Amino acid sequence: MEALTIVLAVAAVRGWRPALAGTAAASLTLAVLIALLGPRLGGLDLPVFKAVVGTLLVLFGARWLRKAILRTAGVLPMNDESKRFAKKSNALRGSDAADAGTFDFGAATTAFNGVFIEGMEVVFIVLAVGATGGKLAAATLGAGIAAVAVIALGVIARHPLTRIPENALKFAVGVLVTSFGTFWVGEGLRVAWPGGDYALVVISAGYLLVAGIGVLIARQCAGAVTVTVAS
Repeated sequence: MEALTIVLAVAAVRGWRPALAGTAAASLTLAVLIALLGPRLGGLDLPVFKAVVGTLLVLFGARWLRKAILRTAGVLPMNDESKRFAKKSNALRGSDAADAGTFDFGAATTAFNGVFIEGMEVVFIVLAVGATGGKLAAATLGAGIAAVAVIALGVIARHPLTRIPENALKFAVGVLVTSFGTFWVGEGLRVAWPGGDYALVVISAGYLLVAGIGVLIARQCAGAVTVTVAS
């Protein structure tokens, strides 16, 4: 579910192409690791993975959140979707689709990180359960059923996301991705979060509060600059 949240967030803000590319790359990487290492994966240091991946998510999420704050405050202009659509359509008419724009590696990396770190946890759990009494087939089946259920939820959830205003969506996504990254960095540093995974709610609320304060500060600064220029 955590991986799904990040993938849907990336898809809603940056498009499905980088989101699915990052997801596919992470899934392939996990499959290769399982094929090459198998049960040896249980000996890897998962906290290190979480610390590294969490740091990357914090960096990407903070960048998106910063732009959303500045747009909400009026410092940066809001995106005009009609102009963007017309520009994109003209570009596609004048060139091949592959040449119409550059690939968003940052978004793909964010999706990759989310799927990979959560996938590693799933692999560890399946191997741990399977190692007790030769129940690997049953553990794998359980993981497969969970994956199908999560994908179905993703298909259902993607349509409501498209109806949310873009900047509001980017604001929420910036908060979520930064919160997940912070949570994983903490786990990587072996921080015992109060309430376990429910600490994500508190972390997200904290970032939302800070972002709201940031909007107020940015508006005041922009207003002060406007008054100075006018006078």
